[in-house]
Amino acid sequence: MTPSPHHRLGDLQLRILQVLWDRGEASVADVYAVIKPERDLAYTTVATMLRKMEARELVEHREEGRAFLYRAKVAAEDVNRSVGSHLVERLFEGSLADAVSHLLTSREVSRAELDQLEKLIKDAKRRAK
Repeated sequence: MTPSPHHRLGDLQLRILQVLWDRGEASVADVYAVIKPERDLAYTTVATMLRKMEARELVEHREEGRAFLYRAKVAAEDVNRSVGSHLVERLFEGSLADAVSHLLTSREVSRAELDQLEKLIKDAKRRAK
């Protein structure tokens, strides 16, 4: 997989990547079948988006008979990291503390999630020494 320092993705692009990450590879028809119940899209919209994503080196394809089978060229972790960093920079002026505070006060947080956050903070403190 080819990492990129920053991925700017629309909702449809991200959803297509999620389908490809889940399946490994998929035809336009496969992707369309998963996305169609969620969104009112034409088959050609999905095909066009996959071609555009390939031009941006987000996905690649191989031919199998008359079908193109697409797979992600970017790892989910790289996209998540990039989108998360972009979000913190844009919405919280680079403040991770403000981003976390917002998340903790704007949604239900389970005890297990809080325990996990405490462990992540403890590990980060250890690495920062």
